[in-house]
Amino acid sequence: MDTPLLALTRRRPEALPGRSPNAAAVENMRQLIQLRWLAVIGQLVAILVAHFALRVPLPLAPLLAVVALLALVNVAFTLTLRRLWLVPGELLLALLLDMAALTAQLYLSGGATNPFLSLYLLQVVLGAILLGPAMAWLPAVVAIVCWAFLSVRHLPLRLPPAIGTVPADLRLIGEWISFSMVAILLVLFIARISRNLAAREAYVAELRQRAAEEDGIVRMGLFASGAAHELGTPLSTLSVLISDWQRDPALGANPGFREELEEAQSELRRCRQIVSNILHSAGRSRGEAMASVPARALLEDVAADWRAVHGDTPLASRTDALAGTHVVADPALRQVISSLLDNAAEESPDGIALLGEVVGDQLRISILDSGPGFSDEQLARIGTLYQSSKGPGRGLGLFLASNVARRLGGSLEAANRDDGGAVVRLLLPLASALPED
Repeated sequence: MDTPLLALTRRRPEALPGRSPNAAAVENMRQLIQLRWLAVIGQLVAILVAHFALRVPLPLAPLLAVVALLALVNVAFTLTLRRLWLVPGELLLALLLDMAALTAQLYLSGGATNPFLSLYLLQVVLGAILLGPAMAWLPAVVAIVCWAFLSVRHLPLRLPPAIGTVPADLRLIGEWISFSMVAILLVLFIARISRNLAAREAYVAELRQRAAEEDGIVRMGLFASGAAHELGTPLSTLSVLISDWQRDPALGANPGFREELEEAQSELRRCRQIVSNILHSAGRSRGEAMASVPARALLEDVAADWRAVHGDTPLASRTDALAGTHVVADPALRQVISSLLDNAAEESPDGIALLGEVVGDQLRISILDSGPGFSDEQLARIGTLYQSSKGPGRGLGLFLASNVARRLGGSLEAANRDDGGAVVRLLLPLASALPED
């Protein structure tokens, strides 16, 4: 039987699904796409209202062509999101294309005299938020150059004669609309981006926590391997001494003492087997023992082995619902389940239970006891290093169980039962639910 400690030191840390830094960039691109659809609709409405309702003569064909091209660009970026990965520079390209479309529309409708010139600020602010320190300057420089270009080169915007002679003319209305759009869109977009950045920071913090846990596991694994080497010699010496005592006629004449020697020899063999398993585990290659196994047979085998060692504590197992179900497991999982049974038996020597059931596409392994249960503080820290009701440094079982479950794509949960006692659950993906290589 492998040990969970050594098995964990063989395994490579896995990424957190859906929470990588690139996931935040993909989400930001998704927000840009949504913003661009709003821009396409807003530009289309503004062009049609200005031309047909307000009688402002506009070059409809080229303006509508720019809107159509912007819509096609948005469709293209939408398709790129299907790969769930952004090539470096895609966000910059998206912002520059938006600025190019805005420049073309302003050129066709009055240039720097157009009240919607302030929309450049939206692109500059988004660039400062989304891009790195070096690239963030590029949208600002492009906006300045475009503004300078539009101030000298543009098609004039010919307003009706009545417009421009009263204070509350279309220019002021346009400037107010432009300012309102920039303010509202910035608030909406920055609020969403802030959530994405918070998720990314949480991801980085969890990665650091994982790295610290992995480092602790490696150090404990090295300690366990070294201790196993050191224990080999004294265990062999004790075995030889007990064998000599068993052959001594004077000692063997006492039936009670002879039985105690046999029990001591049996426990020594068990200790030597554990040491052998630790050393064997330390020499294995990474991940070599993972395999798809029948879930019911796995739990029944663990239960049978546990009963053979802990005959004084009744163990009720119910695994009928797992017939025909397979789960990806390794030897560390067996040891983790056995360790959780040990913990439950310490709190509930009158009896414990092992349940296996399928919930959706997961195998749920539940270990129940009738002990005092967990405190609120313990429940809040389940799975962290040295979290235990038995004193500092003794809460290794739940920590290792949590890490083994996580390496297998699952998780660990703990709760107090309504009728007293506690329940610890291992949630593992079924073999049929995992993607094929």
